[in-house]
Amino acid sequence: MKLFYKPGACSLASHIILQETGQPFDIEAVDTATGQTAQGANYRKINPKGYVPALQLDDGQILTEGAAILQFLADSAPDGTFAPTIAALPRARMFEQLTFISSELHKAFGPLFRDGTTAAEKTAALKNVGVKFDHIETNFSDGREYLVNDCFSIADAYLFVVANWANFTGIDLATWPNLAAFMSRIAMRPATQAAMRAEGLIQ
Repeated sequence: MKLFYKPGACSLASHIILQETGQPFDIEAVDTATGQTAQGANYRKINPKGYVPALQLDDGQILTEGAAILQFLADSAPDGTFAPTIAALPRARMFEQLTFISSELHKAFGPLFRDGTTAAEKTAALKNVGVKFDHIETNFSDGREYLVNDCFSIADAYLFVVANWANFTGIDLATWPNLAAFMSRIAMRPATQAAMRAEGLIQ
């Protein structure tokens, strides 16, 4: 398999899970501004949507959309430990978390990275992100260490990556101590460190 990624983008979640599963894979960076991959390919011929991640399977098929890639990787992992059993309530709970992260938290950060965002729009976006973080903080207030079943899953990898964008947008996670503790736990996982190191995010 080959993962097409942009350093620190949502594709990092798929990269972390690939590291967690121990499956063989390659990575190739994408410059989404120019539409070129690190090897000089036209990325839109690989993924017409133009954004990351995209996962090229061993048979050449291309899978896109982060949540779909994460679920595929979890279900194809040798030990099957990164997602609850299909047709069980915890599986639905995991989808619930993935959906919230992708459609609410991820989207809330959008204006903070978009060129041309006004000061008023940035202020509104920061407030919106804070509201989403409030919800996540409440989830962790019962003492759980992970989002679902108190076991690390693909939802945790995705939350870590998106919440980590706070570091690039001037948001202090100290306001949400439960979330901050979660971030520290996930950051210390060997797979997280390996993926971040490979993307040049840490030394």
